[in-house]
Amino acid sequence: MAVVPEGKAAVTHYRIAQRFGAHTLLDVSLESGRTHQIRVHLAWRKHPLVGDPVYGGRATRPAGASARLLEALSTFTRQALHARELAFMHPESGETMTFSAPLPSDLTDLIHCLSEEDPA
Repeated sequence: MAVVPEGKAAVTHYRIAQRFGAHTLLDVSLESGRTHQIRVHLAWRKHPLVGDPVYGGRATRPAGASARLLEALSTFTRQALHARELAFMHPESGETMTFSAPLPSDLTDLIHCLSEEDPA
Protein backbone atom coordinates (compact mmCIF):
# COMPACT_ATOMS: atom_id res chain seq x y z
CA MET A 1 0.00 0.00 0.00
CA ALA A 2 1.33 3.42 -0.91
CA VAL A 3 0.43 6.93 -2.01
CA VAL A 4 1.03 6.96 -5.77
CA PRO A 5 -0.33 9.17 -8.58
CA GLU A 6 -1.97 6.25 -10.39
CA GLY A 7 -3.51 4.79 -7.19
CA LYS A 8 -7.14 4.77 -6.16
CA ALA A 9 -8.44 7.94 -4.51
CA ALA A 10 -8.47 7.95 -0.71
CA VAL A 11 -9.34 10.86 1.60
CA THR A 12 -8.29 11.07 5.24
CA HIS A 13 -9.26 13.97 7.51
CA TYR A 14 -7.49 14.60 10.79
CA ARG A 15 -7.70 17.00 13.69
CA ILE A 16 -5.08 17.48 16.39
CA ALA A 17 -6.57 16.33 19.70
CA GLN A 18 -3.47 16.83 21.85
CA ARG A 19 0.14 17.80 21.23
CA PHE A 20 3.06 16.31 23.09
CA GLY A 21 6.75 17.12 22.63
CA ALA A 22 7.59 14.62 19.90
CA HIS A 23 4.16 13.02 19.43
CA THR A 24 0.62 14.09 18.55
CA LEU A 25 -2.75 12.53 19.35
CA LEU A 26 -5.08 12.79 16.35
CA ASP A 27 -8.79 12.35 15.70
CA VAL A 28 -9.04 10.84 12.22
CA SER A 29 -12.02 10.29 9.95
CA LEU A 30 -12.14 8.64 6.57
CA GLU A 31 -14.12 9.40 3.43
CA SER A 32 -12.88 6.20 1.83
CA GLY A 33 -11.91 2.86 3.24
CA ARG A 34 -8.68 1.73 1.64
CA THR A 35 -6.53 -0.97 3.22
CA HIS A 36 -4.16 0.53 5.83
CA GLN A 37 -5.35 4.00 4.77
CA ILE A 38 -4.62 5.83 8.03
CA ARG A 39 -1.24 4.17 8.46
CA VAL A 40 -0.20 4.82 4.84
CA HIS A 41 -1.33 8.45 4.78
CA LEU A 42 0.32 9.36 8.09
CA ALA A 43 3.58 7.62 7.17
CA TRP A 44 3.54 9.38 3.78
CA ARG A 45 3.29 12.70 5.66
CA LYS A 46 6.33 11.62 7.75
CA HIS A 47 4.20 11.09 10.88
CA PRO A 48 3.94 7.31 11.29
CA LEU A 49 2.02 5.64 14.08
CA VAL A 50 3.82 4.56 17.23
CA GLY A 51 4.31 0.81 17.02
CA ASP A 52 3.74 0.43 13.27
CA PRO A 53 6.32 -2.13 12.09
CA VAL A 54 5.31 -1.89 8.41
CA TYR A 55 4.92 1.83 7.70
CA GLY A 56 6.61 3.30 10.77
CA GLY A 57 10.19 2.62 9.81
CA ARG A 58 12.77 2.39 12.55
CA ALA A 59 11.46 3.43 15.97
CA THR A 60 12.72 6.85 16.98
CA ARG A 61 13.99 7.94 20.37
CA PRO A 62 12.84 11.50 21.04
CA ALA A 63 15.67 13.80 22.10
CA GLY A 64 15.69 14.22 25.87
CA ALA A 65 13.12 11.47 26.45
CA SER A 66 12.98 10.07 29.96
CA ALA A 67 13.74 6.42 30.66
CA ARG A 68 10.04 5.96 31.49
CA LEU A 69 8.94 7.32 28.10
CA LEU A 70 11.52 5.27 26.20
CA GLU A 71 10.32 2.16 28.04
CA ALA A 72 6.66 2.95 27.26
CA LEU A 73 7.41 3.48 23.58
CA SER A 74 9.64 0.42 23.19
CA THR A 75 7.21 -1.92 24.96
CA PHE A 76 4.07 -0.75 23.16
CA THR A 77 3.48 -3.96 21.23
CA ARG A 78 1.01 -2.84 18.58
CA GLN A 79 0.07 0.11 16.40
CA ALA A 80 -1.18 3.08 18.42
CA LEU A 81 -4.46 3.08 16.52
CA HIS A 82 -7.99 2.66 17.84
CA ALA A 83 -11.38 2.72 16.11
CA ARG A 84 -13.48 4.71 18.57
CA GLU A 85 -16.49 4.53 16.27
CA LEU A 86 -17.34 2.60 13.12
CA ALA A 87 -20.45 3.19 11.04
CA PHE A 88 -21.68 1.61 7.83
CA MET A 89 -24.88 0.85 5.95
CA HIS A 90 -26.23 -2.65 6.52
CA PRO A 91 -26.03 -4.44 3.15
CA GLU A 92 -29.58 -5.87 3.31
CA SER A 93 -31.65 -3.40 5.35
CA GLY A 94 -29.84 -0.22 4.37
CA GLU A 95 -29.93 0.78 8.06
CA THR A 96 -26.94 2.70 9.39
CA MET A 97 -25.09 0.52 11.88
CA THR A 98 -22.88 2.31 14.40
CA PHE A 99 -20.52 0.71 16.89
CA SER A 100 -18.29 2.39 19.46
CA ALA A 101 -15.60 1.27 21.89
CA PRO A 102 -13.63 3.03 24.63
CA LEU A 103 -9.87 3.41 24.42
CA PRO A 104 -8.13 0.23 25.59
CA SER A 105 -6.00 0.50 28.72
CA ASP A 106 -2.65 0.09 26.92
CA LEU A 107 -3.39 3.11 24.73
CA THR A 108 -4.74 5.11 27.67
CA ASP A 109 -1.52 4.32 29.58
CA LEU A 110 0.63 5.43 26.62
CA ILE A 111 -1.27 8.72 26.28
CA HIS A 112 -0.95 9.33 30.02
CA CYS A 113 2.81 8.68 29.86
CA LEU A 114 3.19 11.01 26.88
CA SER A 115 1.29 13.77 28.65
CA GLU A 116 3.55 13.48 31.71
CA GLU A 117 6.90 12.65 30.10
CA ASP A 118 6.71 14.35 26.70
CA PRO A 119 4.97 17.71 27.32
CA ALA A 120 4.48 20.13 24.44
